This record gives sequence, structure tokens and C-alpha cells, in this order.
Amino acid sequence: MTIDVYWRIGMEGDHASLRTPRRYNRGHANGYGPGNIAPAIRGGELDGYGYIDHIAAVAKASESAGFLGGLLPSFPVTDDPWAVAAALARETTTYRFMVAFQPGFLHPVQAARMSASLQRATGGRLVYNIISGGGGPAQLWWGDKVSHDDRYARTTEFLDVLRGVWDGEPFDHDGRFFHTAGAALPPGLAGQPFPEMYFSGSSGAAVQAAGRHADYYLSWLEPYPDLRAKFDGVRAHAEKTGRTPKFAVRIDIVARHTEEAAWAEIEKGWAFVDRDAANRAAQGDSVGAARIKGWVPETITGYRDLEVQPNVWCGFSLIRGGPAFGLVGSYEQVAQRLDELTELGVDAFILAGNPHLEEAYRVGEEVLPLLGRSRLTAPDATIPDTAASDAAASLSLTH
Repeated sequence: MTIDVYWRIGMEGDHASLRTPRRYNRGHANGYGPGNIAPAIRGGELDGYGYIDHIAAVAKASESAGFLGGLLPSFPVTDDPWAVAAALARETTTYRFMVAFQPGFLHPVQAARMSASLQRATGGRLVYNIISGGGGPAQLWWGDKVSHDDRYARTTEFLDVLRGVWDGEPFDHDGRFFHTAGAALPPGLAGQPFPEMYFSGSSGAAVQAAGRHADYYLSWLEPYPDLRAKFDGVRAHAEKTGRTPKFAVRIDIVARHTEEAAWAEIEKGWAFVDRDAANRAAQGDSVGAARIKGWVPETITGYRDLEVQPNVWCGFSLIRGGPAFGLVGSYEQVAQRLDELTELGVDAFILAGNPHLEEAYRVGEEVLPLLGRSRLTAPDATIPDTAASDAAASLSLTH
């Protein structure tokens, strides 16, 4: 059985490398301006190459490099991932779109209609990344003042209703957060493949909600013993509900031909350490974010102080936004660390690197083929004889 490997699409914009970690000059995050690309101002005029073209380039690059699909994250500074998934569907062929969204900002019946519409339009390429929110200023941006555990209760009820209307039979629901009377999808939408669900959250309330609905329990990378303990807790809860959980991990990667070259990239980015920015980003009541802060020591003498085990580094959040942990090393070392995670029970990965475009090719071409359970190396992934000559011709044009 192969693992599913997704790539992250930089919806917030992108920067050239960890050497310029807080200058988002690709995509639209900082708007139009001299020195920016996608879009750029050349000769005083916009060049016509917009942010959606750049995002599409990342999607097409990661599809051609062997990734199953892409995560479309959702932040106050990003476009809506539902709309972007629809825009990118015709730019790709089999690529799946993992749409991140918070239940509660949509009515579940409307979410079901949107989801089924995307499934029908794309041939079943929608995947859910359910996030219930981390509290703090980011949650208030949405106007959401619901408390931590209640957000997960709302998520559970939301998914109950969404599944209830999916097959087109009239569905009544009178709950704490949502109400329906005879709600159902129309015949043209009812019965579409229900999207696979990746569910994020580290608290007890999150684990309980995930155990009821999730196909994959999704975690940020943590030290491997801690991940093992977290997975064991999810398994124990799932046993009570009669479900068998699968696991996914979101990981940033810096991989190069040699370990020394990979750490040299970290060293160049280390000049941009900003602990205050990392602390501001972690405000809220997220248990996962609190866990991450606990692993970053107060006193740091150098970037290698943050290597908690071979090739596992917890300093990424100090030099750019996002999760703290990632993998740093040679292509072979990174592949080995990923294989070790599959031995812990990981069934899927969401990988990322900066810049997202170039690193999609690098990781796809240099790391994925080394994985023991990669789709690129699995016996059932061989090319049929009738298509081999066409595929070989295509590869010769793209490499």
C-alpha cells in the first residue's frame, strides 16, 4: 500500500528562499510593487502575470513531480481556497485539492452543495482539511468568539449535518449550532464521492471530534516519540468508536545533495530570526501551538541547538511563519526520516519548501523516489506497455 503525498500551495504568497523569509515577493500577498513577481511592474505597468498564474504554476509543477495533490491553506491574508480550487481544476489533470476551512463560517448544507459541485466538476478531486481554529486574534478576525471546546463541538455537528444531506434524502436536524428541515442535495449533486477528510487538532476535544469523522488525523511534525504517543492516544479513542484511524503529518523540508548544503541554507536564514513574530503567531488557545512552543528553548546559542533528533529541526517558525518543526538533510536522510514516520503509522504527508515552485520539483524528483512506499516506486505504479513510449517521450521533454 502506497502513501499519499501532498504539496503545500503558498496561498499567502511566497518568497525566494529562507534567505529572504519575510519578503513575500511572489504571489499577491504584498500586492503590486517594484521587485515583486506574479504580478510585477515593468516599465511602470503590470506585466499581466498574476498571482493565480503563479499558484497554478506551483500546482502544475507539483503534479508533474509526483505529488497526489496540494493543500490550499486559509488565512485572513489569503484568497478563498474554495474559489482557488475551482480556478485551478482546469489547470491540472488528476491533482487533488485539499481545501482548508473552518466549519461554522458556512452552513453545512451550503458546504455540502459547494463540495458536491466541485466533486462533479473535477471528477472527485476535492479533499477536506478541517480546522476548527486556534483562537486568539486570528479567530476574532472571522468574528468568531466561540470557546475552544465548543468550536470542536460545532465542527462535529457541522459534519453530522453535511453527511446527513449528502445522499439526497431529506434530512432534519435541530441541534445546538445548526438547524435543517427536509434539507437535501438535488439529484444532480447527491451521491458524489464524499471527500476524504484530514482533521487537525491536538486537544482532547479535537481527538474526540476526529475519531467520529476523520479519515486522516493530521498533525504538525513533532519529535518522533511525542508523535508516537499522540498517535497511540488517537488509536485508543478510535477503538471506542469502532474506527481505525489513519495518520498524516505536515512537514517543511530543506533537502539538498549533501547534509552540509542543507544546513547551509538554514544558516543563511538564521540571520532573520524573529522570536517575537513567532510568539505573536502562536497567540490563542491552540493546544498544538502550545506544544510547539514548549520544545523551543528560551536560550539558543546557534541554530543547531534546535535539532531535537537527527535531521529534525524546530526552528522554522523563528525565521518564517508556520509550524516550527521540519526536516533538514540530504535527500537520502530526509527520505529515511519520512520512512521512519511511516513505520510509526503515518499514511500520508503534506510537504512544503520555500520557494514552493522550485522546491516542488526538487523534493518530487530527489526525495519522493527514495521513499519505500512512494507512488513513484510502488510495483502497481508501473507504466503500461502501451503507454511507455509516450511517457518516455514526455519525460524527455520535461527533464
